[in-house]
Parts: sequence; C-alpha cells; structure tokens
Amino acid sequence: MYTAIGYAAQTPTSPLAPMTFQRRSPRPDDVAIDILYCGVCHSDIHQARNEWGIAVYPLMPGHEIIGRVTAVGDNVTAHKVGDLVGVGCMVDSCRTCEACAKDLEQYCLEGPTMTYATPDRVDGSNTMGGYSSSIVVSEHFVVRIPAGMDLPSAAPILCAGITTYSPLKHHGVGPGHKIGILGMGGLGHMGIKLAKALGAEVTLFTRSQAKAEEARRQGADHVIVSTDAEQMRAAAGRFDFLLDTIPVQHDLNPYLETLKFDGVHILVGLIEPIDPALHAANLVMKRRVLAGSLIGGIAETQEVLNFCAEHDIRCDIEMLDIRNINQAYERMIAGDVKYRFVIDMATLQG
Repeated sequence: MYTAIGYAAQTPTSPLAPMTFQRRSPRPDDVAIDILYCGVCHSDIHQARNEWGIAVYPLMPGHEIIGRVTAVGDNVTAHKVGDLVGVGCMVDSCRTCEACAKDLEQYCLEGPTMTYATPDRVDGSNTMGGYSSSIVVSEHFVVRIPAGMDLPSAAPILCAGITTYSPLKHHGVGPGHKIGILGMGGLGHMGIKLAKALGAEVTLFTRSQAKAEEARRQGADHVIVSTDAEQMRAAAGRFDFLLDTIPVQHDLNPYLETLKFDGVHILVGLIEPIDPALHAANLVMKRRVLAGSLIGGIAETQEVLNFCAEHDIRCDIEMLDIRNINQAYERMIAGDVKYRFVIDMATLQG
C-alpha cells in the first residue's frame, strides 16, 4: 500500500474536497501510474451527487486518465516504466464471459469494475478514480498513448471519444451515409469530428441557431435547428443514423421521423425514463431501430486513440485547476464549457 491524494465527495450533498487515501501495491499484472491529466465527465457529477442511486462514498471521480508508468508487476509485458498511458471507464472485468471474449468488457455479463465507486474484484475495496495523484490498474485495462498526441486533449478520448466512436464503428457509419448528431457538448462535438473522419455526411441537430457557425467549425456539413418545425419537417426521412448525445430527457419522436426506413437512432445517454413516450408507429412503419451503446471495449479504446492520432482529432478542452472542481461542476450544469474540462494534476500538489 502507498499513500495518494485526491479530491472526493464524502456525501451526495458535500463538495469535492482533498482526501488522503491508500492505493494498493502493484499486483503481478498491475501497472502503477502517476496521473498527469484527468478529464471531467458529466457522469462524474451524476455519481458524486448520487443522481443514479448507485454511488459509494467516499467517492473519487475521474475516468479520463492520462499518466506515466512508475512501476509494473512481474507479469506485465505491454507497458514499462516511463510509458505514457491512459485509463478509461473500466479497470477490470471477469475476462471469461462471452462479452469479454469478444473484447466488449463494458458488457461483461458479471458487470465490469468501473474506474471509481465499484468494488475491486480481488479485495472488495471501493475503486477510486482519476481526480488523484496516482492509480494502480491491471495492464489489460491500460492503453498506450500514441506518440505525438497532445496529452491534455487526449484525456477525454478515453470516455467522450470512445463513447461516440464505438457505435459509429459498430453500425458501420462511413462514406455514403448521412448521420445526424444530437447535441454538441463533450460527446457531440467529438461525434461530429469522428463521423466526418469516417467519411459520413454530418448534420448537427441543435436547439439554437447561434451554434451553427461553431458546428461547421467542428466539421458539420449542415445544421438543423430542432426547435424550428419547418426545418424538422424538411428533414423527414433524410438520415441513415442518428447519434443522440443529449444527456437529459427529451422527446425522441421528432428525431425518429428524420430517419430513413431501416434507420438507426443510437442513444449514448442514460435518459430514462424516456419521456414523452415513444410513438411505436415511428419505429414499426419504417422498420426503424432505437439502439443503445455504452462506452467501448479496451481494444476499441486503443483503436480510437490511434484513429484520433492518425487524423489529428482533438477534443476541445479547457484546462482546470483541481481546486476549482466544484465551480467547474456548476459551469458544466449550466453548459458553460467548450467542451471538456481537463484537470492539470500538477495543481493537486499546489
């Protein structure tokens, strides 16, 4: 065991505050990492405030982790001391079920061990995330950062990037396809960039005409203002795919009507319960599909990092002093960030 420091919530209503805690000594298959940067995801807020009802306290968020290897266990072969590496949303799984065998650890039939607020599979201790000085993770769940990548902007790829890339790849989005991206936050702006790089024709759905110029700067070919009934009617039957990154409840029905027959509306946000209710005819009469997708497996996370390095895709970020994390949460709730906060862990020592 060794001492680490970080920021954690002690209760659903308490602000994040400094905390000293113990990290385990590396097991034979483990990699110890000094954390350099950690992205701030909206799910960190949901968990810190127990909005999903599954939080375990003390709760230390953070699952978009970039760092440098400081030690490795005796069995580790993929990483060495000094390597730049990343850790995303998971740190373990059963590794034997059908999903794990297909490199889909996020769908582990026994449930993946998340980077924070879930029991460690070996000792049952509560996992602590990346708002901290260091972390120890099984090498299978550690990815390599490609040479030359900008490290702070690479951090959100480990969640926002893989969450949008995985469904695009699974559904074969590419040249000749028309895709609509719903929402332009941390996930949505990455969805635009990735879908464009895959060769699709990309349209952003937004509630505000004011975002049109910014959407085109991000790579969107077209913009539809979803509050404009005439624009929505004109878009009926246009799209092969919709990638829905809106993190709050919203009416899916008007968007479903913009799909072609056999079109697919992909949810990546936990917006349950769906309200207003779905109109079944929007699905049945055109053989449309409402699908979901959860982050991505470890091999695919490495793939999206490599893809972003190859295509020079970066998440737009704002650097954050960890001492301002609580104010950052309020700004995120207000939509006042373009498009992802990334904590500079050097400020943890300040």
